[in-house]
Amino acid sequence: MKRGAVFLDRDGVINAYVYNPEFGTVDSPAHPDEFVLLPGSAQAIAELNRMGFPVVVVSNQPGIAKRKFTPALLASMTEKMHAEAGNAGGRLDGVYYCLHHPESELPDYRMICNCRKPSPGLLLQAAEDLNLDLAKSYMVGDGVMDVVAGARAGATTIFVSPRKCYICDELVKQNVRPTLMVSSLRDAVIDIGCMERNLEVPRDHFTLSHCFDSLEGK
Repeated sequence: MKRGAVFLDRDGVINAYVYNPEFGTVDSPAHPDEFVLLPGSAQAIAELNRMGFPVVVVSNQPGIAKRKFTPALLASMTEKMHAEAGNAGGRLDGVYYCLHHPESELPDYRMICNCRKPSPGLLLQAAEDLNLDLAKSYMVGDGVMDVVAGARAGATTIFVSPRKCYICDELVKQNVRPTLMVSSLRDAVIDIGCMERNLEVPRDHFTLSHCFDSLEGK
């Protein structure tokens, strides 16, 4: 029998972004030394495992295509993610990356693909590989692309960080809204546990739906 899974975006959900003071920009880590898990994220993965969920990372990682890091460095960051989740008693059942970018200078990575979110290709591939039921699954991410990809795949969507209210405008343009909005992966895990047990989800996780109502009425 197929089972549901929890799909996690990587940067901003599992690990922190990296600030570059020289350019004043925030981006994905490009080296294992920069790859730092957010507080509680490894423990949240372990809790999902205890709840019986496969946990699958689905993430756009165009850094190789943009020549920001090498395949070896990405592999080292992925190994570190597995190890730190394991140290907390957790397990990642799959890690699926889209490495492409339509404007890459590297021909092997320059393409318009069906795996780059907001396309649902990563989720669909994982569902096929791991025999997952997407209708019973959850997509947890901190960006518009995560919510759109999860919705297109038929999963329940959870948007991390209500502080990103400016994203509401873009979600309205995409005609999609997350099921819930939370401040961390840990909160997402609590909500998933409530929904799986048919318990009430914290009411304040629904409050920003009013933002969408007002925006859609413009």
